[in-house]
This record gives sequence, C-alpha cells and structure tokens, in this order.
Amino acid sequence: MDVSYAWLKELVDVPATPEELLDKVSRTGIEVDSVTYPDDQKMKKVVVGKVVELADHPDSDHLHIAQVDVGEPELRQIVCGAPNIAVGQTVIVALPGARIGGNEKIKKGKMRGVESLGMICALQELGFSDSVAPKSFDAGIYVFDEPLTPGSDALEALGMHDAILDFEITPNRADALGMRGVAWEVGATYNTTPHFTDLPVEESGKPVTDYLKVAVADAEDAPSYQMRVVDGVTVKDSPLWLQRRLWNAGVRPINNIVDITNLIMLTYGQPLHAFNYAALTSREILVRRAAAGEQLKTLDGNDHELDPEDIVITDGTKPIALAGVMGGFDSEITPTTTTVVIEAAKFAPTPVRRTALRHNLRSQASARFEKGIDVGAINQALDEAARLMAELGEGTVAKGTLAATSIPAEPAVVDISLSRINHVLGTALDADTVTAIFKRLGFGVTEADGLFAVSVPTRRWDIAIEADLIEEVARIYGYDNLPSTLPTTTMTIGEFTPKQARLRRSRKLLEGLGLTQVISYSLTSTDKAGRFMIEKGDETHVALPMTEDHAALRRNLVSGLVDAVAYNVARKQTDLALYEQGRVFLRSAGHTRPAEHEYIAGALSGNVIAKGWHQAAQTVDFYYVKGLVEALLADYRLEAHPRFEALTDLPELHPGQSAAILLGDEQIGLIGRLHPQFEADNSLPQTFVYELNLDALMAADRSQMQAVPAPKYPEMTRDIAVQVATSVTNAEIEAKIQEAGGKYLQDIRLFDQYIGDKVGDGQKSLAYTLTYRRDDATLTEDTVSAAFAKVQAVLESQLGAQIR
Repeated sequence: MDVSYAWLKELVDVPATPEELLDKVSRTGIEVDSVTYPDDQKMKKVVVGKVVELADHPDSDHLHIAQVDVGEPELRQIVCGAPNIAVGQTVIVALPGARIGGNEKIKKGKMRGVESLGMICALQELGFSDSVAPKSFDAGIYVFDEPLTPGSDALEALGMHDAILDFEITPNRADALGMRGVAWEVGATYNTTPHFTDLPVEESGKPVTDYLKVAVADAEDAPSYQMRVVDGVTVKDSPLWLQRRLWNAGVRPINNIVDITNLIMLTYGQPLHAFNYAALTSREILVRRAAAGEQLKTLDGNDHELDPEDIVITDGTKPIALAGVMGGFDSEITPTTTTVVIEAAKFAPTPVRRTALRHNLRSQASARFEKGIDVGAINQALDEAARLMAELGEGTVAKGTLAATSIPAEPAVVDISLSRINHVLGTALDADTVTAIFKRLGFGVTEADGLFAVSVPTRRWDIAIEADLIEEVARIYGYDNLPSTLPTTTMTIGEFTPKQARLRRSRKLLEGLGLTQVISYSLTSTDKAGRFMIEKGDETHVALPMTEDHAALRRNLVSGLVDAVAYNVARKQTDLALYEQGRVFLRSAGHTRPAEHEYIAGALSGNVIAKGWHQAAQTVDFYYVKGLVEALLADYRLEAHPRFEALTDLPELHPGQSAAILLGDEQIGLIGRLHPQFEADNSLPQTFVYELNLDALMAADRSQMQAVPAPKYPEMTRDIAVQVATSVTNAEIEAKIQEAGGKYLQDIRLFDQYIGDKVGDGQKSLAYTLTYRRDDATLTEDTVSAAFAKVQAVLESQLGAQIR
C-alpha cells in the first residue's frame, strides 16, 4: 500500500524522516519496501501561472500564444498547443531552466517564429502516469480548480514534494490497508496516539426509507449490509486536496462522488460503492446469489456471464454489481446523477475471492474483503462518505441508515499471564512495561497479580489467542532487544537417514557427471501432469487453482525439465544438461490424499563437448544419456541387473530412440528422445530425457561391495562379430555370451554396430570384445579357444547368428 507521508503526519505525530520511518516500522513488523518522491527530488522552477491573455498563433491552426502571470513584474509569453487552454485558468508553468519529468530541461525557444518563454504542462509531463492523472485532462494541460498565487510552487500544490512509503502488507495485517490503521501502527512504534477528526453527519433530507428498501437473502453472504442516500448532489471534479491524496496513493481521480468512496477506502480500509439512484429500475435492493446465465456489464466495460456462486447486488430485478468486487456499468455515477445510494458492507471473503478470480476482476476492494475489514468502522465509514458527498457535492443526506444485516462491534478479550510472555520471549519484563505496550497499541488492558485481560479493538481482528499478544509485545518491545540465549538440552549428534544420504549421493553423482540441478513447481497443468508416466496414478486436482498452469500436482518430473529447457532455449542457451530430484504425487483410486514418491530425472540437449581448436563438438545422443543413467544405476549396486526394453507406446517419446528401464518385472524408469513432433510443438531442439523411481531403487535388494586384490595374471581377449536379425537385442546377445562364456569370462564390451547394404534387409552386425582371465593361474590358448567356440555355437544355434 502506498502511504503518503504528509497525510500520515495529519493523523499521527511522526518524529522521524521518511527514511527513518521506513527502517523503524520495518523492524517492528510491517516491511516498508521503499520511499519515493513524486518530484524525484530533481524537479525545479515549476510554478503556478494564471493565463491573462490568449491569442491564436498566426502561423498555426492549433497553437495559441498565452500571456501568463507567473508572479513576475511582467507577463510571460508562452506558446501552447493544448486544446483546453483558456483565459483565467490557473495552470502549471515550467520556466526556462526548469527540470520536469524524466529530468528533461526546459529552454527558451521559438515555435513557428514566435518566442516561447516556458511551457504550460500536463500532469504526465511532470511524471504522472496515465493511471493516476485525472481523465478529464487526458487531452490537454492540467487546470487547478482553486485560486493559487501566481509564482508559487506548483509541485507543492500538487503534493509532489511528499514522500510515498511502500508498505508491504501481509494478509494477517489487513488493518494497515487503511491510513487509520497505518496511523495506529506508526503511533505504537513511536509511542504517540493518533488524532482523528471525526465530524458528525448532518441529516436534513427525507427519511431514507422513502427512497429504498434493502434485503439480504442469506446473512452469511453479507453479514453486514448498510446504505445511505444523498440527494441533490452535483457531480464534478474533486477539489485539489482530494485529488492529491488519491494520486499519491496510486488511485486515479474520477469525480467528486467516486473519489470520496476511494478516499474512504484508503482512510478506513472499508470499500464502498456508490450507485446512481436514477438507474435503479425498482426501489428495492436485494443481495443474493446470481442465477445461472445472468449477465452483468461491469464498470470496466466488460460483459460477464455470472455463476451461481457469485454474490450480486440487484435492484430487485437484475444484477447491478458484483458484491465486493466491482460495480455495474448501468448504475455508475454519471455527470447527470443527482441522487446517490452509498453501500457499506462486509461480504463473505471466500465467495468474493472466487468471483474475482473467476471473472479476472481483482480490485482494491476485493483484496480488502478477502483479507478482512474492521466491522467496527463500517457505519463510521458510511457516515463520513455521506457527509463528504453532501459537502463536496452540495447535496443533502437522507435521514437514517438502511441496515439489512449488521454485526455487533464488540472488542475481543484475550487473557494472558506475565509469566507466559516472559517464558516465550526469554525476557524479564515487568507488568508496567507490558501494560504500557498494550496501551501504545490502543488496546484496553487490566492487570492483577500478573494476569492481563486485554480488550482488542475490532480494527485488529488478527488477534485472537495468546500467541498473537506475545507477538505484539515482542515487536513493540523490539526484536533486537530480546535476549539471545541457547537452549539447555542434551547434545544429539545429527546425521542423515539412509534415505537422505542416498538422495544427496545421487545429486552429487549427477553433478559430478556435469548436470545442473533445477527445481520446478510441484503444481502444473493437467496435460503436463499426465505425461511421461512411469507408475499409474490418478490426478490430484487443486480445488482453487490460481491459474490453469498450476491446476494439478505433478505425476512426473520430466515436464518441469522440458519447460526449463524451453525457457533456456528461448534465451539462446542451447547446450543444456539439467536434472531434478523431487517428489511426484500419485493418487490411488478411492483415495483423497496422493502418495508421494521420490523421483530423479534429467533432460539434455545441444553439445556435451563444446567445439574447440583441438576437438570437434559432440552432440548429446541416446547412448550418452544411457551411459549417465547406467552410471547412476551402478552406484546403487543392485542385486538384479536393470535392463532396457524398447518403448514405443509413449506419445511424447521417439518410438525408435526410447526405452523402458526394468528391474525384474517392474518398470522403474524411462529414457529416450522427445518425439520430433513434440519438439516442434514446443519449440525445442533435439532433447533427450530420463526418469527414475528412486523409491523403487532404494527398496530393491543390493549386492555387497567386496574388495579384491589386483589381478596377478594376464588376461586374454577375443573379438567376435555376429550378424543377427534386427529384432535381436544387444541384451539378449550379451546374456547368451555370459551364459556360455564359462567361468573365466570377465567382461563383454560392444564396440561396433553396422546396419546397411552389406548385411541385407532386416539384419545387423554387432561386434564384441570378450575378456578372459584366471585369478589363480595363467590361461592357456586351448582353454580360451574352447570357451570361445562354445560361445559361437550358442549364438548360432539359439539366436540364428552368423559369425562374421
């Protein structure tokens, strides 16, 4: 929330500069992010001027020559092209040498041969954004609506010397979404009491019941709903003081009636809405849920089809506003409005939040209703709005208030003991100190024998239990004043659980292999959640997703990695080796809560070896990624050897370059290249991915690691090339070689593959090196040759291989 330092000083004594206030308040519980100055502390020589004479430019059909009084002995001639300039106006003048918005310097000059000694400014030229500058001056210069002394400081009149503090309001401190709440907070920080000027509302019109009837269909939707009527108003621009307060709070002035509702919201934190009485088709206001298919055009000009969960304000026949979110276009305040109906209410926060999300209508009002409002200030805010509308709109307030529902504004009483406070904070505070802190906060307090009964006003609805009061004592006393103590306890040597150690080791191993860890969201879209599935599991959908991209819990890690690859590729980073270790969420049928499974996954694209003067670039391929996965699996020392089987039925993966990873009959992972169509649809280069179920790996039986001495006897090798059908896999061939190789066969290594016209259609050639060694003696040629011949015979007879 943007807080005007000048406005704040009108409500409470602030014995500090804005920068000192930022630091002090941040240390007592509400973070103040920054202090900014609208004039940027660089603008100068911008004064108030009065247009005395005006003539058309002799060489232009849109320029005017103005003689302007800027407080100097002589009038200053300024050429201006604004269509709304007129004699008698009080305007903003930047003199030669002035600095205006964007640090632009104004110089003397000539415009089509006529000398111009300055510039008559619009607010935007002083740095005002279009979102806060009054709409009535969009096409021209800004004109003051009250007499000001020519030559006086225009920046001061516009409130641009003010300091704006950016209060970062957390959901539990929504009381500070109004200037009065901020004043109480600053007062507690500096031990000063806010001083508010509350004037009574004068009711001089007809009884309010002559205008309207009000009803609420369900009190849970609107626990408090009040209305007042102001008649005979004149809709016009707001006075300068009101516009100044609004634009320094980031709100755009519209007209005096609408601006008053925004001012009250900024002052009390209580959203209001003003209806044009003449636009109501009946004289009965009814708050109810919308009917399916009902339509409403909101103030932003957009049409909405309402949902039965939406709370709406109706004029007895049709909706005229979305409760707590935005008013309707047809009942807005217009220049011809003479009778205004003011609404002040408390709406149920959950329906308001869902309506704002459903219709994409997040507003300052909805944010306040979602977080909560001070029920004790609803009528006070309504009365002050009616009083100001009568004063600034020259109208009369109808007698009485319409109240369909109401809430007793009773303070909450919370009991706490001095010993409990000191025990939690580790302090030795006395009763007088704690009592003084509660009084600084504006709380009522009685104390007897160290027991406090604290009466918490309705403006602090976040305080309800002991812990809340302890927090208040701690932050006002000063977190930096709390003693630092070490807990007295027995020493426990910390260590990782086997699962934690295994997870850390897996991450360390992959990083040693050159991969970089990423962390992606556990929430993803429904489509992405169901891709790259290893295990079966139903979707777990979020009840109220913030966006469709975060609507379901993930059931794989690969989707998040693919998004990370796409993000980097879009920023010209194409050599990627990423991995993620995290949890996926798989829900069994009939269960509400999903089971959490530890997975690890990776995604690689581009070059794994960069091009250099001494080497060519090497791009990632299936076998490179398979080597990474095998290195990771080898570190688990599994009793059963994992095997790879072709995977052709997963639409996201290339059917000829993908495999399922099996341990026994259980699939524990997958590996492969993304399908070319999938890559094209997602603007991805050739990308390879893998995913492993770590829970399954950690639960599998493991072999024992055993140290053996280095071999003392030499090894012998034999090379064999076999031609087999393309349907025969390398795993099958290696299994047969291992089966027939004898007890001295130590290693099998595939070193070549050939598929081409030399071996015929449907055939391929694979070449292996077989290594033999005895640990107790030197092998002989006859022994190795006999074992090798047996391997050849088995391959020929059982796999139909041709020895080449």
